[in-house]
Amino acid sequence: MTLFIADLHLCSEEPAITAGFLRFLAGRAREADALYILGDLFEAWIGDDDPELLHRQIALAIKDLVDSGVPCFFIHGNRDFLLGKRFALLSGMTLLPEEKIVELYGRKILLLHGDTLCTDDHGYQAFRKKVHQPWLQWLFLALPLFIRKRVAAKMRADSKASNSSKAMAIMDVNPHAVIDALERHQVQWMIHGHTHRPEIHPISANGKPAFRCVLGAWHTQGSMIKVTAEDVELIPFSF
Repeated sequence: MTLFIADLHLCSEEPAITAGFLRFLAGRAREADALYILGDLFEAWIGDDDPELLHRQIALAIKDLVDSGVPCFFIHGNRDFLLGKRFALLSGMTLLPEEKIVELYGRKILLLHGDTLCTDDHGYQAFRKKVHQPWLQWLFLALPLFIRKRVAAKMRADSKASNSSKAMAIMDVNPHAVIDALERHQVQWMIHGHTHRPEIHPISANGKPAFRCVLGAWHTQGSMIKVTAEDVELIPFSF
């Protein structure tokens, strides 16, 4: 089996989620052929040089999983898109592009965080385009750490305020964007996170049945998708 998770939003203010993730890495994840983390592992990321103890704790726990024989792969989310090679090396994770096709047990599956599918949220998409410019990321990472912390805190506050006034439908995926992604990659399966709306949606793409599998966020319980030769299951579980 192969496991998928997303949207843990780990931070020092939520120790129960961290503890639940550490138990997951030491337990369920050990039985997998591989683990894929589809973004927003952390609530915020201001650079691999951030000395936050939580980051090292998580990196070493993931490295322990990888050393046990379970490879771990990571796609950046909208909260941790600056996570870089230094953390990947420490944790043993393999960084993937924002869209990745994997073939598992006879199924070709498109993996992504999911924010690029929310095309009706024009304000967010404009912001995303701006902050993904390499020169701007380089400039931000060159700032002193205390300034980066202030900038990140203000951005989180602005994002929370902005989202509170948006219609829920705007922050969900656009159906046409989903079909376009499936047909562009010629696949019938998609797994993503970001929207925090766990569900497996049967749809149609490429003239055939298709499925959009959405991971839940780790707020009060864990959420994973288990892919085996027989099935694709969305599984909530207690911390």
